[in-house]
Amino acid sequence: MTNQLSEKILKLKKEKNAIILAHLYQIPEVQEIADYVGDSYYLSKVARDAKEDLIIFCGVKFMAESAKVLSPNKTVILPAPSAGCPMADMAEVEDVKEKIKEYPDAFKVCYINSSYEVKALCDASVTSSSALEIMKNIP
Repeated sequence: MTNQLSEKILKLKKEKNAIILAHLYQIPEVQEIADYVGDSYYLSKVARDAKEDLIIFCGVKFMAESAKVLSPNKTVILPAPSAGCPMADMAEVEDVKEKIKEYPDAFKVCYINSSYEVKALCDASVTSSSALEIMKNIP
């Protein structure tokens, strides 16, 4: 990234009271300009605690959705709105609804990489590091 472009981005970030979050798989130029770089769970926590009004999320759709759910009063922008995650797309909303009909009393758990539509149907959302502990505590 050129110095001129970096300067423009930093100026706009300050003017707009923005924070830039970048996932670990972003290219080095994006990571360099980001305020925080990490995995989706870490960046969700950063977004939740951010003081800025505008969150620029350099990642995929489910990450920006998670940031918005955790920060409903903030504006969240996903620079590449079509950026998806094959893992997140595996859980189809209609399939989850069918399973809920089939097992109405079941405690529903989804992975953090799920879409917000799937998360809304579930009782808990887990990460790789939290899944075992959460699953042990389900009645």
